[in-house]
Amino acid sequence: MGAGHAHVLYRESASPVHRLPPEVKIAAMVLFTLAVVATPRTAFWAFGGYALLVAGVAGLARVGPGWLLRRAAIELPFVIFAFALPFLGAGERVEVAGLGLSLDGLLGGWNIVAKGTLGVLASLLLAATTTTRDLIVGLDRLRCPQIVTQIATFMLRYLDVLVGEARRMRVARVSRGDDPRFLWQLRGFAAGVGALFLRAYERGERVYLAMLSRGYSGRMPAVWQGAGAATAGQWLVGATVPLVAAGIAATAVALT
Repeated sequence: MGAGHAHVLYRESASPVHRLPPEVKIAAMVLFTLAVVATPRTAFWAFGGYALLVAGVAGLARVGPGWLLRRAAIELPFVIFAFALPFLGAGERVEVAGLGLSLDGLLGGWNIVAKGTLGVLASLLLAATTTTRDLIVGLDRLRCPQIVTQIATFMLRYLDVLVGEARRMRVARVSRGDDPRFLWQLRGFAAGVGALFLRAYERGERVYLAMLSRGYSGRMPAVWQGAGAATAGQWLVGATVPLVAAGIAATAVALT
């Protein structure tokens, strides 16, 4: 269970951002996002400043803009909704390219796209520079409720096991002539999902009994203790981005 786990978003590198302890990066990302959210939507210049901060961190982390933009497509449904707001919004209307659009809808759509995109990019940078195991370690060091980190640890450990089990079941099913790509084969697919659930439940029972036999009392060892915790200097380095973002947000609020 203590083995390291990466994920599809993680990018191996020896950059300064990768070397920062995970708790520093998690705290910096959360504080940066809060500063972005607190910024008035009419402070357009502030969002440009945030974008420069994100670009600077991406450069230090050696994460290319193409990689970030492709993964940021996950927010596309929200962007589509934001583009619909100028047409659906009420209140004062302005003419843009011959179309009568709601001013409040335009600002609302801009607010969603700008803040959502910056939040997604910050999260992607965190994921690209921190392994999944380190994310859990960082949450534990930040005193996140242990029940949450325990669930995440078990999920991380056994997700690969379940995926492998599902793959073996599919190979067995296909080798017997079943190819569940058609509507009339959904019954077999549903039966396979049910069998996988039962196997996962039985495996979980066996793992839990094995843990009890080894002295498990409802709490995992505190993984945040010991070597690797952030130093004061690393906290200061990690605080650079959220402090600059907080300054931008405070100035934007004062000028609005």
